[in-house]
Amino acid sequence: MLDQTALRAELADHYDLLPSPEVAEAHADIYAGMKRVVSPPDWAIFAPYVVAINRLKKERNAVILAHNYMTPEIYHGIADVVGDSLQLAIEATRVEADVIVQCGVHFMAETSKILNPAKTVLIPDAEAGCSLAESITAEGIAEMRARYPGAPVVSYVNTTAEVKAASDICCTSSNAAQIVAAQDSDTVIMTPDKYLAQNVARQVPNKNVVWWDGSCIVHERFTAQDLRDFRDLNPDTRIIAHPECPPDVVDEADFSGSTSGIISYVERERPSKAMLVTECSMASNISDNLPDVEFVGPCNMCPYMKKITLEKVLWSLHSLQGAVEVDPVVAEKARISVQRMIDLSQRLAG
Repeated sequence: MLDQTALRAELADHYDLLPSPEVAEAHADIYAGMKRVVSPPDWAIFAPYVVAINRLKKERNAVILAHNYMTPEIYHGIADVVGDSLQLAIEATRVEADVIVQCGVHFMAETSKILNPAKTVLIPDAEAGCSLAESITAEGIAEMRARYPGAPVVSYVNTTAEVKAASDICCTSSNAAQIVAAQDSDTVIMTPDKYLAQNVARQVPNKNVVWWDGSCIVHERFTAQDLRDFRDLNPDTRIIAHPECPPDVVDEADFSGSTSGIISYVERERPSKAMLVTECSMASNISDNLPDVEFVGPCNMCPYMKKITLEKVLWSLHSLQGAVEVDPVVAEKARISVQRMIDLSQRLAG
């Protein structure tokens, strides 16, 4: 648990972090990417942190990888690379910096460490977990293997290093159907997201997809009735759902895809109104780049993703605390599963 009081006192001794309209104005180019969703007073608060972080990451030879669910001031203000889990995993293999700061949840930082064992990988808050990652263990994988002998295990990247090490290959929401379809077996085990597995099963009907009983606390809360009620009141709104949602929710949507797929869809289609059935920051992060699209409707906040703040990112770079370590034996086995996913995805895309 971070001691916020001590952290703030230490940072105040080294950086000028008081709200500053002058600093905010001097960095209006950065603000341009978020001004539709971040007010000028808030930007005056954020700007000194953004400036301090961007300066310090150069001094540390650090790179910041940020998931699409990060808040706008992180996504637009300090991130060097943004994307979904697959994009971040691929970019992690290309990093030349000495330090990686993972603005996301813990399993993402573990994945970066698995792919970069010699580098320092920092997570600004070690308590930024994931309901999916916590729902499955290596023992759970063994249980599924015993239930379905010989079936390959495809595990979502939203899992711990131990689970990745116990799996045959990883997947993300953007490549799950392709990964499952490529397995040389009639039966394929998917863990830990039952809804992603059920949605994939409908895309790959020639496979017998079986799954672990896990789910995401953000996406499982949406219901098909929610979407039907919203559409009745807003018939001209395009509804776009993440495949971690239950299948009946996906059925009510006009499109379903990963976070990167959602972004690509909205950029391509440019609907006048769009409801993103996923984590709240998605719409905020792409809003300014799509001024002709009105983002409407409910969303659900991920409490784990929101543990990552500018203050904690600055602290991690300042102190170099929060380094993620993975047992070398576990990391080597997990690296095989992750690399298989990356290699297969790139072959299928090429």
